[in-house]
Amino acid sequence: MAGTPSLPTIDFAEFGDGRSTEARVIGQKLFAACRDVGFAYLTNTSIPQDQIDGMFDWSAKLFALPMEIKMKAPHPPEGWKHRGYSGIGREQVSQLVFDPDELKAIRTGKFPDFKESFDLGNDQASTQQNDFPHFRAYTVNFYNACREFQMSKLLPALAIGMDLPNDFFHRHHENNENQLRLLHYPEAPTSVFESGEKGRIGAHTDFGTATLLFQDDCGGLEVESPSKPGEFMSVPPVSGTVLVNIGDFLMRWSNDTLKSTLHRVRAPPKRVNDSGMTMERFSIPYFMGADAEKTIECLPGCFGPDKPKKYEPINAGQYLDMRLNATY
Repeated sequence: MAGTPSLPTIDFAEFGDGRSTEARVIGQKLFAACRDVGFAYLTNTSIPQDQIDGMFDWSAKLFALPMEIKMKAPHPPEGWKHRGYSGIGREQVSQLVFDPDELKAIRTGKFPDFKESFDLGNDQASTQQNDFPHFRAYTVNFYNACREFQMSKLLPALAIGMDLPNDFFHRHHENNENQLRLLHYPEAPTSVFESGEKGRIGAHTDFGTATLLFQDDCGGLEVESPSKPGEFMSVPPVSGTVLVNIGDFLMRWSNDTLKSTLHRVRAPPKRVNDSGMTMERFSIPYFMGADAEKTIECLPGCFGPDKPKKYEPINAGQYLDMRLNATY
């Protein structure tokens, strides 16, 4: 991977157990990035690079399988069931649209999301085990590595940066209600992207607490500029980093103190020897969600006489179900 960072970079090398002066500085930097931009590159996460590379290898093998094999583990109709394969066009990203007629128009509109995906949840059940041996074991290990970083470093760092107890967010993320998604954007003629016949993913925000995003070296991710609303800046893959971004749930929880930022995936710029084709792209987001049964109220320190609460308390599970079901 190559690239020049266009976002803040947070180095977790000295975080340790979260009790040191260095850990406090890391937490403060993470909080500033989440408040001002909503995105950051992370380094020294303790998720091994060879494990990340291996997950991309498994993803490529999965999506190269014949359709009849992939469809042995279809994604259920409900968006909140984080399991199984979704073919091209099955999921269509929308931004805060819940009306059935409007959603139908988006799904059949001019710019369909040209991607396929495979979702995995915390129990990793899959009917593809016999057709695709060892895939389940590898994804379980990778999921657990992401979970370990989430609980041992990321959430404690954010709590520290917000002057909350280190374990504050742990109390709301005990049930491991997370989602690992393998994404494949197939190769296609460049002309279909230029004409708008096909798209990658339109501008949207994520739904949950936060997301870890692993990119291949293709490029195409863009994030809305924090200083110029409506303008998007490229977020190139950077060797040895993982991206993190804030989700709508945490933005609401923080009374809009933290920023859930619009982002999109565009077809990458033409390259020498493309021969009129836009190369395929792979990415792997790990979505973090709060415990479904928990009802959350405005975070301490995020409201006061000069900053009244904007939102009523809400149940985490109901909020995420509402958002996810609008995408299927």
